[in-house]
Amino acid sequence: MSFHSLLLRCAFPTRLRTQRGVGVGLLGVLLAFPGLAQHPDTAATVRPTGPPLATAPPPDSTSQLNRRLPLLAGGLAVSYAGLAYALSEGWYTGEKTSFHWFNDLPEWKQLDKVGHFWGAFHESRGAVDMLRWAGVPDRRALWYGGFVGFLLQSPIELLDGQDPAYGASATDLAANFLGSVGLIGQQLAWNEVRIMPKYSFHTTPYAARRPNVLGRSLAEQHLKDYNGQTYWLCADVGAWLPATSRWPRWLQPAIGYGAQQMVFNDPAANAAAGLQAYRQYYLSWDIDLRRIPTRSKLLRRVFYVASIFHLPAPALEWNKRQGFVVRGLYY
Repeated sequence: MSFHSLLLRCAFPTRLRTQRGVGVGLLGVLLAFPGLAQHPDTAATVRPTGPPLATAPPPDSTSQLNRRLPLLAGGLAVSYAGLAYALSEGWYTGEKTSFHWFNDLPEWKQLDKVGHFWGAFHESRGAVDMLRWAGVPDRRALWYGGFVGFLLQSPIELLDGQDPAYGASATDLAANFLGSVGLIGQQLAWNEVRIMPKYSFHTTPYAARRPNVLGRSLAEQHLKDYNGQTYWLCADVGAWLPATSRWPRWLQPAIGYGAQQMVFNDPAANAAAGLQAYRQYYLSWDIDLRRIPTRSKLLRRVFYVASIFHLPAPALEWNKRQGFVVRGLYY
């Protein structure tokens, strides 16, 4: 179960074993700091890719570090402590068992694992950028912040492991780790993010068939109805092209993954309901809002947050049921 899913469960408590997944966790807190938009990677500018990460702070960074780091650390500590308390009061209040594991890898066509990767990646991205904003040298910011996604989401498995309705998931831990590593690897290789995982959602008729599991409200369905979730990898191809190229950096090809007809985890129960789950693969385009020039700090912050989502665009889908399908405007 991901950090973001638990936020929703505090607001909509239910003791059914629902799917784990979509996780952005504390990213909203990280993005709330006004200085984040000033970071080059969020301001539609091109960061240098040749030189290694800086190991010494610039002359004015010491004063920034002294001013901003306590603010950042204090804000995160208070937010995380408050959220942990809310979880203990709103969700983990029932019977506890001895710590145990549960293999949920076969469930939901692994979309929950992709959600863990997506969440950990962006939590780590936000943490690294916030540490840079606070004046921490690049290399230290990368190593200190790079595993924040893994560290934020993984303790949830300790709580799940003592819940009789759940169980700790080794594959959730692996997905959390890979999300953080995906961010660190790109920063080490290119000193920027060139392959961005993104998320999109559309409503489906399946939530109405099992609303207690797939969500009653639109907010619940965003996190629980995996039939409506699609995860994307968007490539900044312009970063690999010569500086003289006219390729617009804001236009990026995207590949996506989703699935349909998932109402029950048990294939027999799903078949009894006249359903058979299947995977979907997409080829589309995406707009990287971070690359759109603007002098507005507010817009840069908005674009930074919005960069975790795939914007609606035409898509070519392939699935084993229908083969290739052209989608006019896919979410």
